Amino acid sequence: MCSYNKINGTYGSENRRYLTDILRDEWGFDGYVMSDWGAVNDRVAGVIAGLDLEMPSSGGVNDACLVEAVREGRLIEEVLDQAVTRILTIVDRYLKNRKPETVWDKDAHHQLARKMEGECAVLLKNQGILPLSDSDEVAFIGYFAAHPRYQGGGSSHINSTKVESAVEAAKDKGVIYAQGYEIDGDQMNNTLLEEAVEAAKKVKTAVIFAGLPESFESEGYDRTHMAMPECQNALIEAVAAVQPNTVVVLHNGSPVEMPWIHKVKGVLEAYLGGQAVGGAVVDILYGHVNPSGKLAETFPIKLEDNPSYLYYGGEKDRAEYREGVFVGYRYYDKKKMEVLFPFGHGLSYTTFEYSNMKADKSAMKDDETVTVSLDVTNTGKVKGKEVVQIYVEAPDSYVIRPLRELREFAKVELEPGETKTVAFTLGKRAFSYYHVELKDWFAETGTYLIHAGSSSRDLRQIISVYVESTVKEPVVYDLNSIIGDILSDPDATEIITPLIDRYKKGSALGNSDGDAAKSAITQQMDDAMFRYMPLRQILSFAPDVISIKELQELVDQINKK
Repeated sequence: MCSYNKINGTYGSENRRYLTDILRDEWGFDGYVMSDWGAVNDRVAGVIAGLDLEMPSSGGVNDACLVEAVREGRLIEEVLDQAVTRILTIVDRYLKNRKPETVWDKDAHHQLARKMEGECAVLLKNQGILPLSDSDEVAFIGYFAAHPRYQGGGSSHINSTKVESAVEAAKDKGVIYAQGYEIDGDQMNNTLLEEAVEAAKKVKTAVIFAGLPESFESEGYDRTHMAMPECQNALIEAVAAVQPNTVVVLHNGSPVEMPWIHKVKGVLEAYLGGQAVGGAVVDILYGHVNPSGKLAETFPIKLEDNPSYLYYGGEKDRAEYREGVFVGYRYYDKKKMEVLFPFGHGLSYTTFEYSNMKADKSAMKDDETVTVSLDVTNTGKVKGKEVVQIYVEAPDSYVIRPLRELREFAKVELEPGETKTVAFTLGKRAFSYYHVELKDWFAETGTYLIHAGSSSRDLRQIISVYVESTVKEPVVYDLNSIIGDILSDPDATEIITPLIDRYKKGSALGNSDGDAAKSAITQQMDDAMFRYMPLRQILSFAPDVISIKELQELVDQINKK
């Protein structure tokens, strides 16, 4: 499916480089490409670029444009035939492989969904409050406790075989239930609020089920804020004020602000956990499942912290992705910004220790691989699973890159006291960034740091490896090239060094007459300014050192290297 936006000035639906050159020729995709709903700008240009199917159909209006384009010679008929063939091939593949007699077990699949959500839910905070005991007096508070929001809206909506709520799943545990808030709108219902507060007073622990209703997030539009409904925030504040043992379970599809985070002892992020989410949440709350999910996104403290905040929405019909590669943790970690919960974060009911990290080589070429291993030990009292994350850092890179990037991860299950060795194989892509001129991934020659951690902010082991590039980076210098950039190239440095020596002797900056000038421009200042000068500026500050013709000849000599 192609995107709505322009990529380097060309609509995604008309971009041959991505729809054909990369998707089909480079990646070997053999299916058909459809548009996102309403993403077609020019149907004829789209087919030529590799867009086969328009969605929705536009009532045949744009298909008539294709017929007209073929008749007028603007669209080669064989190109249109190719698009039709791709669609029919997939239809034929479906007809040949469908198995209408297939029998499936709805109850078994429901239990599988419950197990999967138990693996995915993320324990964000736990100040000794979880797991609960089966004998504890507990109140489940909040509309979502009885009616969980378990899936997204729009085209992601499915008809589930059944939906299991937390109230239903915990019916044998004697929990009491209070609705707490209305789901429609964001109006405070004082009666529901008072009932919830009274319920919280009667028990040992209050578990509040909160999050985002469908009216707050869905496909087709973006959220304009990160707040939960105010009636839910007020409920959490009120319950926490009378019940120190308060846990919040969140049902939401994306990060939310948590102004009450320091007033509750536990937070479990259930996300949109599927039809069995209620049972999975109860499994985790009562310790029948040890949580092992990790955040696949950063939770910022507030909306304004987001990397897209300044430019989100754009100006009229123009919106630019100004954050570039600095999205998510790549932005927050590079800025060393405080966050609510970092990328990769997720707690457990046990603890894990990392040790003995090593690599099978200390140096490699970029067409080789390195195997990194470390030991992980369960130092707690219950069985648990840990997601070990491998981040790679290029500390000496001369391009603007994230501080470090996740390159591999693995989940390992350990009994109490058990140790297992986890190994990862890293190749060129682990050390690379995408080089626009090369149109490929490029690993700079240099030393890289490899971190193993439990999140992007919880890094526990580190080793280094030296990577030598086998690819010559295309660099063309001219008179406007920055001198410091030229000096970073060993071959170029060899050629330009005699000129630099002559410049330092004849520079109008470094050899100014008069005490005032010499005190105003120190050698240190001169050297610093020199590195950031374009090469042509030597002609201004040291006109007797070299002519423009000789300088151009020097540049040509460097480029021949």
